[in-house]
Amino acid sequence: MSLLSELPRRPFTQAEAGALGLSRSAFYRLIKSGVLRAVVRGVVVHADLPDDHVSRAAAVALAIPAHHVAVDRTAAAVHGVQTFTYAERDAPPPVEACALRGRNPTHLDGVDGRSRDLTAEDVMTIGSLRVTTPLRTACDLGCVLRRREAYAAMVGLARGHGLTPVQFTRLLPRFAGRRGVIQLRELIPLIDTRLESARECWTLLAIHDAGLPHPEPQHWIVIDGVPTYRQDFAYVGARVCVEYDGFDAHDATDDQREYDAARRAWLRENGWTVIVVRIGDFTGDALDRWLDELRAALRPTYSNRRW
Repeated sequence: MSLLSELPRRPFTQAEAGALGLSRSAFYRLIKSGVLRAVVRGVVVHADLPDDHVSRAAAVALAIPAHHVAVDRTAAAVHGVQTFTYAERDAPPPVEACALRGRNPTHLDGVDGRSRDLTAEDVMTIGSLRVTTPLRTACDLGCVLRRREAYAAMVGLARGHGLTPVQFTRLLPRFAGRRGVIQLRELIPLIDTRLESARECWTLLAIHDAGLPHPEPQHWIVIDGVPTYRQDFAYVGARVCVEYDGFDAHDATDDQREYDAARRAWLRENGWTVIVVRIGDFTGDALDRWLDELRAALRPTYSNRRW
């Protein structure tokens, strides 16, 4: 029997693997080769096992001490919303955890220990892990992340867990005086669970911040009574759509490229202005370019206003 087959079929630590005879260098080679998947720093799972909230919770529980609560980006990951950069997914950052009331923050290596005023209603248990609820996690991230990442996290958690702006607003008074609460308060009314990705959230937020009218997300074009083409964002009356092109040049298949090209050609031939936003279009001149294009496309319809 190989040593690999003796490794636990659940989340486990490098120390557990070492006790079974797997060297530290071999442990990290298995991660690099894709045999093992790093869940949080120091905790892995076999790559062929499901990546679900139960597995993530079990992994995080191995990384933090008892009587602590997983919070912020770690909690979001447990709840199915990734807020880490691509680089951080390859090398997970420290687990974010808070001590429960009356206990000191942890100083364990690989854990970003902190204190926070959590109540019983803010915390839930998944397996053996205490973690902030999706609502509390979303509000915390609305305060601590940069604005567009915060908005994407809030929408993702709202969509995944059926949260409404009303629930956010009810919790808001508890954040009075906290750093970041102004940002949180501004983002709550913008939550729209029709948005399906972080970059769609970034796109809508950029449109909002530019003072432009809000489009309709996930609009279907119906041809001969059949919903045929879906647009990320549509101004139906103006026949203008904005689409986030999430395909990396190396990731998109020929079929995907051909389908998108055919769909956009049909839209343009049928009187639609199609504005495409790509991965690098959220800062500087690239951001200004497509926002200016959108302003120009909307101007005939909104000629009595200045954008």
